[in-house]
Amino acid sequence: MDNRIKEYRKQNKITQDELAKAVDVTRQTIISLENGKYNASLQLAHKIAKYFGVMIEDLFLFEEE
Repeated sequence: MDNRIKEYRKQNKITQDELAKAVDVTRQTIISLENGKYNASLQLAHKIAKYFGVMIEDLFLFEEE
């Protein structure tokens, strides 16, 4: 699943560490999300979307199979 986390993070001038602390995960989790190596749980996706003030669908790009 693709996402726009890095794009939103850079627009808001937030470091990976700051975002990780805000949503209570490790920096490595944010790195993995941004690199497409990890898919966020629904709970984490909600936390990140809420942090940026956007809908989950704006942040995570779901591809129908």
